[in-house]
Amino acid sequence: MNDWPEGREDGYGRGSAGAQPEGARRMRHVQRQQPPRPAVPPPARRPGPPSPAVPPQQGRGHDTYGGYDSGYNTGQVYGAPAGPGGPGGPSQPPSGPGRPGRTPGAAPDWRKRIKVGSIVLVSALVVTTVSTYFWADSKVRREVDLSKVIERPKEGDCTTYLIVGSDSREGMSDEEKKKLHTGSAEGKRTDSMMILAKCSSGNTMISLPRDSDVEIPSFVGSQSGKKFPAQGRRVKLNAAYAEDGPELLVRTVEHNTGLRIDHYAEIGFAGFANIVDALGGVELDIEEGFKDEKSGADFKAGRQTLNGEQSLAFVRTRYAFAESDLQRTKNQQKFLSALASQAATPSTVLNPFDLYPLLGAGLDTLIVDKDMGLYDMGQMFFAMKGVNGGDGVSMNMPISGQRGGNLVWDKAKVQQLVKQIQNDEKVTVRGQ
Repeated sequence: MNDWPEGREDGYGRGSAGAQPEGARRMRHVQRQQPPRPAVPPPARRPGPPSPAVPPQQGRGHDTYGGYDSGYNTGQVYGAPAGPGGPGGPSQPPSGPGRPGRTPGAAPDWRKRIKVGSIVLVSALVVTTVSTYFWADSKVRREVDLSKVIERPKEGDCTTYLIVGSDSREGMSDEEKKKLHTGSAEGKRTDSMMILAKCSSGNTMISLPRDSDVEIPSFVGSQSGKKFPAQGRRVKLNAAYAEDGPELLVRTVEHNTGLRIDHYAEIGFAGFANIVDALGGVELDIEEGFKDEKSGADFKAGRQTLNGEQSLAFVRTRYAFAESDLQRTKNQQKFLSALASQAATPSTVLNPFDLYPLLGAGLDTLIVDKDMGLYDMGQMFFAMKGVNGGDGVSMNMPISGQRGGNLVWDKAKVQQLVKQIQNDEKVTVRGQ
């Protein structure tokens, strides 16, 4: 029985003996025709590297509509971009090995690195400098109150310092006293005194012999606050310090010279020796050898480096010289200038391994006035360095004779000297 309509010639159902239905050989794949869609311009794309093209997929189940690929045949995941690097698309290598945003093979940005490195270095230097300043400032002993000094001379154009070396044994062990030949005397006395005038016309260092004949003026006691009237007493200069300390010493120097003292700085035996050792010694040219059992000095002529013990012996020796105290003050000036010249150098100031031990050795035993800051101390050292370098004058206070074993100052020369310093004039006066 034939269920096919009459006239059907497709060959199906008629027992065709072919390998496959005849119609399959004749009929082509028929796709459903879709109505044309209006052309839509593609969206504007931002400039960037082109994405690798994906070849169109053909085959069963590939649904295309106006050039649109549904993605079912490409293994894409719903909601994921089909472009490079996303799921369903080829992955893109990172822009650089461990460096996001950097193109592989690109040269490093040295300008940026130098800029960042400079900022880090400057910041570290600022932090270190500020920390060092506050650390050093906290160690300074501001124990001298110059506001207690009465009847002071007028201020001059130069900055003046009264620098004192005392024979204080504070903080020294018995072994150190024996090693440094200091003895064991109680209290402290001035072993050396000098005025340093820092002027634009040139620096001047003036030693004040401890045996100088001076008058003790009226003064206010540094501890009692009581006023003591002048009695016309004439004593050696170092007696003023022994009587009432730094304040009376400043008052006596100002009264007998007419020169106002702006700052006071004092250091003892131990601090002096420690500073020299922290600096690694001081190089000095000794013109003529000398020996002194009391100070422990034993030097030969020539250039040599003195350690702390030797330096202390050098500046304390007086009995080995015919000029006694006058020659000692000259040696003290020479040594302090050399010390300042070697300490105030970039290799020391900029090297923390040299600077910190030097500050630690000196600041603990350095006594200054309450208005003296680290800047003033730096100016003092650089002024001493300038004198050693030839930018200034070093001398003893002009002497006119003796009175009862005391050295009498030349009043005319002293007045001229003080006037030149007060007016910031070039110093032409010379002493012994």
